[in-house]
Amino acid sequence: MKKRTETILSFLNVLAWIAFIGLAIKAGALLTAFFISLFNPVAAGDLYQGLDLSMIRNFSLWQYCLVVSLMVAIFALEAYIAFQVTRILSRIKISHPFTPEVAETMEATSYTIIGTWFVGLAANSYYHWLDKRVPGFSYEKFPNEFIFLAGVIFVFAQVFKKGVELQAENDLTV
Repeated sequence: MKKRTETILSFLNVLAWIAFIGLAIKAGALLTAFFISLFNPVAAGDLYQGLDLSMIRNFSLWQYCLVVSLMVAIFALEAYIAFQVTRILSRIKISHPFTPEVAETMEATSYTIIGTWFVGLAANSYYHWLDKRVPGFSYEKFPNEFIFLAGVIFVFAQVFKKGVELQAENDLTV
């Protein structure tokens, strides 16, 4: 059972690394395409993987910069969350799972997820505002499930903190 759990954690760690690398590349590619589009307005028509923001670029350069900045911020935050998950998964040892580092990283991850949710809410509100002013603009709504995920991770962090306390107390009594 112990070996199987370690294998699953290792597999999840690899998946988290793949997610981190993919999201970091996505944020970097979008940022690079954005800088190119600042000097070549035609590039805004196919910014990244078919993303067409030419109508916003034509509407206002400042609005265009804000839209892309919000997108890059969300991808970067998601990449950072994936990185934090790799840190958690690499630090958990089945023989001694409750460590202060894991509990602190889990709590920090929950705060990062909440921050990502706030940025996503701001992006949704802003995109909705732009949708009414820029003809042809459509957007993909940022999911609201992030707040639930943040809550779950925060609860797990608190359980891990209590586990650290109990484990330290148990070590002192032995």
